[in-house]
Formats: sequence, C-alpha cells, structure tokens
Amino acid sequence: MTHLPSLAAVVIGRNEGTRLLGCLDSLAAAGISRVVYVDSGSTDGSAEAATARGAIVVRLSSDQPFTAARARNAGLAALEAEPPEFVQLIDGDCALDQGWISLAVAHMATIHGLAIACGRVRERFPEISPYNRLCDREWDTPIGIATACGGNALARYAALASVGHFNPNLIAGEEPDLCLRLRRKGWQIERLDAEMVLHDAAITRFSQFWRRARRAGHAFAEGQWRHRNGTEGHYLRETRRALFWGMTLPLATALCFLIHPVLGAILAAAYPAQVLRLTAREGFTRPASEAAILLTVSKFAEAQGVIGFHVARLIRRRTKLIEYK
Repeated sequence: MTHLPSLAAVVIGRNEGTRLLGCLDSLAAAGISRVVYVDSGSTDGSAEAATARGAIVVRLSSDQPFTAARARNAGLAALEAEPPEFVQLIDGDCALDQGWISLAVAHMATIHGLAIACGRVRERFPEISPYNRLCDREWDTPIGIATACGGNALARYAALASVGHFNPNLIAGEEPDLCLRLRRKGWQIERLDAEMVLHDAAITRFSQFWRRARRAGHAFAEGQWRHRNGTEGHYLRETRRALFWGMTLPLATALCFLIHPVLGAILAAAYPAQVLRLTAREGFTRPASEAAILLTVSKFAEAQGVIGFHVARLIRRRTKLIEYK
C-alpha cells in the first residue's frame, strides 16, 4: 500500500449497498486512509457499513433537501480543520481505478494552477442496457484542458475553498458551475488520459433514462440562467438545443399538420434525419444508431427539465431533487 500524504477522499451516497462497500474498499486499496462518507438519508445501513470500514461518517439532516452539492460540501467541511492538499471526490456507486491516484497526484503536483484532474469514467455493466451504454459514451470526454468535470475527480482542496466549494442550492449541474467559477479565478481543469473510476448507473428502464435526461435539462436551464450575464455562454447551446428539438419543433410540426398533412410530415422527418446525421458521424454502426436514437429522444425530456425549471422559477417554487435510481 502506497502512503499518500495530504490526501483524503469524500464519498457521497444513499442506499448504495454493496456498491458503497466496493467504493470504500477501492479507496483503501489505493492507499487513501482518510475517507469521509456523507450519507443522505440511507435506510440500508450504508452509514453503519462505512463506519465499520473506518470512514468518518457525516449524516445529513433531512430538514433540508438532499443534494450532491450539499453532501460534497459537508464532506469538505469535515476536512476543514486539517485540510489535505488533494481530495478525491467520488460517488458511492463508483470504484476507484488503482492506478489513478498516484498518476493524478503526481500530475497535479507539477501544475500548481490545476484545480481539478479527472480521468475516464467507465460503466461497470454497459451490456445490461442501452441506457448504461449511453452513459459510458457520455463519460468518454476529450482529453486535455477541459471546461468542466463530473462528480468524480481529484481536486486541490485550496482551489475548491477559494470559490466556496459547491453551490448547495443546485440540484444538478453543480460540477460545471463549480468549474466555471474556478476558471473565472484563473484555475484550470484537465481531463487526463487515464482510467479513473468504474461507475454503476444501473439504468435498466426507460423511465430512469427519461428522469436522468430531464435532470440534465434542469441543469442546463439553471446553469444558463444563473450565469446568463457571463461571457462564457454557460449551457446556452445545450438549453437552446433542448428547447428546439423538444419543444419548438414538435409544436411547429403539430401546427403544420393542422394546416396541411404534407407540411407536418416534412417537419416530422427532421427527427429521423437527425438520427441519421448523428449515426453517420460514426460510420452507421449499431452502437452509433442506438446512441443517436436515445440522444434524439432525450431532447424531449431535457426540454421538460428546462421548462420545469423556468416555471418553478417564475412561481418561486423550489424544484425537488430529480433522481433516476
């Protein structure tokens, strides 16, 4: 076991069961002995299991909504008295790759302006559903300097502290929001060419896929709205794309059908054309066509998320956490 000074991990989760145990065991195997587990109301004994594994356990109270941002902030606060130089943020449904920590820490130690390093996230069971396979494709992000990371990443604790950690009011999209604020302060985020974690999305039903996409739409809309005066165009393209494919085009198609069926059919043909376009980018393979169909369908759920955010904003109602598990 390699000794890694000034290193800690913050794990978040709720009712992750054996996945959480696998996560904690992977951290121990990677030599991370200082682990904070933040539990968001588990009823399956996750907190007790984490205690038995030697983790510092923080139980979030239920008097405020549970969010990933709130949980990660609680974990970071638990390290505040003796802050580590680096902190591995990891979700309880993930297992850390054993080669990740030594590589990422060594890389970050040489680049002092690097706030966050992230690597390849892979789905543990891509074969069980097309939805898991789509997640696996989403995790395969470009290597190099990035604009944002996901929930799993190695971070410089001081960098996170410099921007006040995560925004606890966000129910989704908290990592891109954090990364945007870091970049505004001159910090960098980098995607390394290395394996980082195995993730278990466990999406086997269309309803789960739909809720996950709706949550993404909410994140796009709220991120764009909060940073609408910035020059970065944060989530502007994603929001517009969701509204075009998921709201504007369907309404226009329905209107055209009322005017003349041929006009409606022409507009409706935009959807299969979009699937063909997305599939063609990868040479008309079966995985590409599968992903293209799901990506096209997901725009309807994303539009629902965008519209839901703005309706809630206008009537001053807080949106509840959108969970897919």
